[in-house]
Amino acid sequence: MARKTPTTPPALVHEKIVDIDVSAEMQGSFLEYAYSVIYSRALPDARDGLKPVQRRILFQMDQMGLRPDRGHVKSARVVGDVMGKLHPHGDTAIYDAMVRLAQPFSLRLPLVDGHGNFGSLDDGPAAPRYTEARMAPAALAMTADLGEDVVDFVPNYDNQLTQPSVLPAAIPNLLVNGATGIAVGMATNMPPHNLIEVVAAARHLIAHPDATLEDLVRFVPGPDFPEGGKIIGLEGVRDAYATGRGSFRTRATARIENITPRKKGIVVTELPYMVGPERVIEKLKDAVQAKKLQGIANVQNLTDRHHGLRLVIEIKNAFNPEAVLEQLYRYTPMEESFGINNVALVEGQPRTLGLREMLVVYVDHRLVVVRRRTEHRLARATERAHLVAGLLIAIADIDEVIAVIRSSDDAEEARSRLMSVFDLSEPQAEYILALRLRRLTKFSRLELETERDELAAQILQMQAILDSEERLRGVVSDELADVSAQFGTPRRTVLLEHAGGPATSATAGQPTGRSGGALPLEVSDDPSWVLLSGTGLLARTSDGDAPLRSGPRSAHDAITHAVPATARGQVAVVTSAGRLVRLDVLDAPALPSTGAAPGLSGGVPVTELVTLERDEQVVGLARLDAAAPPLVLATAQGVVKRVGGEHPGNKDAWDVIALRDGDRLVGAGHADDTDKLVLVTSDAQLLRFDADAVRPQGRAGQGVAGVRLAEGAAVIYLGVIPADEVSASVVVTVAGTSGALPGTVPGSAKVTPLDRYPAKGRATGGVRAHRFVRGEDCLQLAWVGTEPARAVGSGGQAVSLPAIDERRDGSGHALPVPVAAIG
Repeated sequence: MARKTPTTPPALVHEKIVDIDVSAEMQGSFLEYAYSVIYSRALPDARDGLKPVQRRILFQMDQMGLRPDRGHVKSARVVGDVMGKLHPHGDTAIYDAMVRLAQPFSLRLPLVDGHGNFGSLDDGPAAPRYTEARMAPAALAMTADLGEDVVDFVPNYDNQLTQPSVLPAAIPNLLVNGATGIAVGMATNMPPHNLIEVVAAARHLIAHPDATLEDLVRFVPGPDFPEGGKIIGLEGVRDAYATGRGSFRTRATARIENITPRKKGIVVTELPYMVGPERVIEKLKDAVQAKKLQGIANVQNLTDRHHGLRLVIEIKNAFNPEAVLEQLYRYTPMEESFGINNVALVEGQPRTLGLREMLVVYVDHRLVVVRRRTEHRLARATERAHLVAGLLIAIADIDEVIAVIRSSDDAEEARSRLMSVFDLSEPQAEYILALRLRRLTKFSRLELETERDELAAQILQMQAILDSEERLRGVVSDELADVSAQFGTPRRTVLLEHAGGPATSATAGQPTGRSGGALPLEVSDDPSWVLLSGTGLLARTSDGDAPLRSGPRSAHDAITHAVPATARGQVAVVTSAGRLVRLDVLDAPALPSTGAAPGLSGGVPVTELVTLERDEQVVGLARLDAAAPPLVLATAQGVVKRVGGEHPGNKDAWDVIALRDGDRLVGAGHADDTDKLVLVTSDAQLLRFDADAVRPQGRAGQGVAGVRLAEGAAVIYLGVIPADEVSASVVVTVAGTSGALPGTVPGSAKVTPLDRYPAKGRATGGVRAHRFVRGEDCLQLAWVGTEPARAVGSGGQAVSLPAIDERRDGSGHALPVPVAAIG
């Protein structure tokens, strides 16, 4: 058997193997890829501020007729048309670009009007099949005059259609909306600016082509973000305007306010650019868990569409809100850095641009657009004027024109004869042949003559623009002014030269204030006074000075009770039901130092800080510290009790006296054994006796008899006076009628020195303190204390009291208005 000769496989017969240098191939391929990314995807054009995909979206929406006065269409339809005709890339990239053009928090001036869920700072948008879109009004200014040969058109990816190489851009979009993109070996990150400011700078540059950067910065002081916020430190902004690169810090807008009567909080209404509230909350919780942030009790996101951003951060009582805010700036995205890198394409080349360079490129682009538009319109107007002139010639001798046409064998002969007989050009003759008979009326001739005159004026005007660079610049400047008036909005971002530096610490964990000094995080436990006013306002002082010894603290209220405490201590509110209700001193708002400002004008109603039962009223304040003297109480039925011993530390409220049926507390205070107790009754009896006559009891005790009451009378006031202040104290009584509603009848008042009333024993009837006149049958108010005494009305307004009357049983002087409280 013969042996077969091996043959070459058919597949390898025509194969050609080429040896290449891998490094050269990689270099060439990478350069092609980098070129494509830089010029076709990532970087914006300095003239219209748009990347290719954004430009194609706006151009295609314009071609589809999706103008603001028409209905929205499905976003998927727009994405499909852009992808199929102009942008040969994925639909996701196109939709993401369109979404950003529609987001008011991304662009200072949105170019797409989105309908549906186009995302938020924390969440992405819905799918394109669920959303709808159309052009925003500002997009019309970007695409205006595209059909008037204002820009060059280039073939699309398959050479079947054409697309603009750049948009006319009547809006300086690059500066107004900014840009961001990552290319190969370079990136761009431009902040948005205010349209009004940018247009003002561009118009100044048009009028003064040699304007310096310093001149332009007067119009554009800094970026302007869509969501507001603050820019801290402008050195980096100035560097970016000069060189194209720089950085600055953006900070949230926050204020400290009372979110509840007991709690202070930080309310955030604006966040740095592209920072969402959920991101802040997440970083805040991480910092709290890591023990970096202290003093935060709770955080709530109350943001909605009607009220905008509102992030409420509740502060613990013992912490300084300003110090906590500085910590938030340091450890959360409430303060972030923004790096400017102004890289854009100029004549097809990537360049880093300063503010002046960007404005120069844009102004030059608009000059070219307006010049080309004027040339186009001039050519159209000249062509139309030529046709109108021929038509007027024909109408002037229409019978002969008709005769020439009827005697011609065909249209070609008719056109030639019209040109020779009436000395017309070929376009004029062709236009006359296409003329409709209804244009031969007398009225049509008048219209044509008017049109001829208008066209002549337009031609002269446009020719003047083309012949004069100054007039051309004036047209561009005027159009920019119109755009600014139509789309401009006030500045939203606050520019701050300095803010005391970032939230860095002078010592470990200790924030610094705006002035640069150390700011304590926790409120120090300094001595203070807790004050209760006659109108029911509660407040605390920020110092340890005795408010009743340093003069009145308010021109519009009177202090009726004051107890010493510390800023982080506790006091108790004494109620008419015989209860003590615990109250943190920090819950009461702090007042300025003594003599620095009106006293209780910043207080809060005590009823908002404690929970009372029905018909229960606040009658005084009590100390809870171990060094406090015994608490003395007086009831309407004449019972007096001094409470000794410690108060329960595990209860928020507890009873301090066992009241009889129908009885109630009318007064409370702290009394040492050497102090004097003063009881005033409704029938104008005053009893003064030593405090040691009342033996201290436990909380369950019912007390002892304090004053002997006549039938129908009741105790209305309890006063505690130190023994050394009796001679400096006065008694104020206000008489009225029991048949009138409280606060409706002014009554009469009397002011008498306390030492005019002799001391009596406990459980006696006392002495008369006020003689009733006709129409009076009871005391409505009484008060005992050191001078000066102050009376106030129901609204806290001052009421004048009469001069001191040495007669202890004399009658009072008529008051101008009813008195609500004395202090």
